[in-house]
Amino acid sequence: MAWKVPLADLDYGPEEERAVIDVLRSKWLTMGAVTQSFEGAFAALTGARHAMAVSNATQALHLACLALGIGPGDEVIVPSLTFVATANAVLYCGADVRFAEVLSSDNLTVDPVSIEACITPRTKAVIPMHYAGYPCRMPEIMALAEEHGLAVIEDAAHAPGATLDGRALGTFGEVGCFSFFSNKNLPTGEGGMLVTDRDDLAAKLRLLRSHGMTTLTYDRHKGHAFSYDVVELGYNYRIDEIRASLGLTQLAKLADNNAKRRLWTRSYWDALADLPVALPFKAADQGTSAYHLFPMLLPEGTNREAFMASLRDAGVQSSIHYRPVHTFSYYRERYGEISLPVTEALAAREVTLPLYPTMGEAGLGIVVEAATALLAHIV
Repeated sequence: MAWKVPLADLDYGPEEERAVIDVLRSKWLTMGAVTQSFEGAFAALTGARHAMAVSNATQALHLACLALGIGPGDEVIVPSLTFVATANAVLYCGADVRFAEVLSSDNLTVDPVSIEACITPRTKAVIPMHYAGYPCRMPEIMALAEEHGLAVIEDAAHAPGATLDGRALGTFGEVGCFSFFSNKNLPTGEGGMLVTDRDDLAAKLRLLRSHGMTTLTYDRHKGHAFSYDVVELGYNYRIDEIRASLGLTQLAKLADNNAKRRLWTRSYWDALADLPVALPFKAADQGTSAYHLFPMLLPEGTNREAFMASLRDAGVQSSIHYRPVHTFSYYRERYGEISLPVTEALAAREVTLPLYPTMGEAGLGIVVEAATALLAHIV
């Protein structure tokens, strides 16, 4: 369908074309010097000691769990209002998840009180997810983790460039995991990044990322090594130079593009303020968001599918972020019925409106006009 306003769009131009062509002309496509440059630049962005690029954020989460020794018999607490990969990565390691509630209609990030209620003798880690790019309550979560001896893995898939108390999201816990999927703030098609300040974890993550090999193909290409040993049961989770080149180019645009996302978000808040909807994060008073998504909560009892279909008919793409993970068939069969009344009630009302740097005032106006016309009939 040809959308008047798609849910997301890329800010790609001649810079990205040149970056890809430069890689092609170098004739070195697998993980090498461009990836190293991307990792260095991302480490500088976050202030982390180490940054390691991978093929996607799911792999980043999986490697983080593995590097922290999460395995059979362990439990990890995750929000249910997240993309399913947050929970799947834990199960890949043979561990189990326990699902925590979100805070409220004003703040869709995970509730520290609910996290504490989920802790059992088997709990080994917590994965807070910075929903839509807004900071979780990290000081409270870190205090809980310290009190109970838990590791913290930040799912910062939505949050490159976001901060809390002057500190980059992704750097509060032991490991932070970022996504560069096509609809993200720093899009490369597929791609992800791990950040950590711990030298031991960084060394482990680098081994696990590439088959547990002690040297890489690029090392041997450059004449720095002639052979290798395999010292871990590793994976092929490497990124390639083409996507790393796109990441470097997009990284240079990130601050400006996040600022544009902030502008459009605040314009939405102003335009929708008098309508019968809840606007999560409008009253948020902590940190600097990456403004990845624009979530809106419809009035209770609204037919969400009909609302979204009407937006579609007006040429406006919308989405849902997210169906709670604990309601999916696989998770119901694995864990039975789980009651998370706050998450369930809010998720049933959530609609995500288009948000991307290049949407402009004209695109935003189309969305607001269509949403206003529909919501004006809801009392």
